[in-house]
Amino acid sequence: MWDAVISVFINILLIIYEFLGHNFGLAIIALTLIIRLLTYPLTAKQMKSTQAMQDLQQSKEWKEIQKKYKNDKEKLSQEQMRIYKEKGVSPFGSCLPTLIQFPIIIALYQSITRSLAVTPLQLLNLSKHISYGAALIPLNRQFLWMDLSQPERIYIAGFGFPLLAVLVAATSYLQTKMMTPVNPDSGDQSSQMNQMMSLYMPLFMGWLAYSFPSGLAIYFITSNLASIIQYALMGRLDWKNLLPKSMQK
Repeated sequence: MWDAVISVFINILLIIYEFLGHNFGLAIIALTLIIRLLTYPLTAKQMKSTQAMQDLQQSKEWKEIQKKYKNDKEKLSQEQMRIYKEKGVSPFGSCLPTLIQFPIIIALYQSITRSLAVTPLQLLNLSKHISYGAALIPLNRQFLWMDLSQPERIYIAGFGFPLLAVLVAATSYLQTKMMTPVNPDSGDQSSQMNQMMSLYMPLFMGWLAYSFPSGLAIYFITSNLASIIQYALMGRLDWKNLLPKSMQK
């Protein structure tokens, strides 16, 4: 089943690759944008959940229980769950669509890495997934200054600077901060999780871009920028989240 999903992604990539003049970098960008369009309903659901959470955490009732039970974490948690239930808001509703899309990310990653086969064994494994465009193999791995089958580096005075890894971490951070409601006065589990993810996830994504083929980094950057632009067009970006907490009030 999983191999069948990867085969679908590989064949779509090959079709786009041929259409775009054998440019695999552009094929990755195009497929990423197509996936963003197809997963728009999940994005819209995530946006609705995020807005509901933000409105709830700014309500008078929420702030009152924060103040009343600030020294009793267990009671505070119970009261927060009660309000979530009464208002019909899921504390993890903004995370679930992301988790649902995670298998898509994994499938795309594997399809990119398998498409960029180099060794005879890799080419043999790739041939098992191809139902279109076998004559296109091996693919043109060059895109701009990089070899898409290798981690990206720009060499300056003998030092390999990972530009794409930095861009992945930066765009991941911007995406998370501008699209996640942050309530500095909230001590509930979901808020703490959001704050942790806004710090650790960009670092993790940057590490993936540093360690794995640059084709994956192209996907991450395109996906992050597409998300930011999509939210901006909907008027949902919160630029205040980029400011220090002391300046957000």
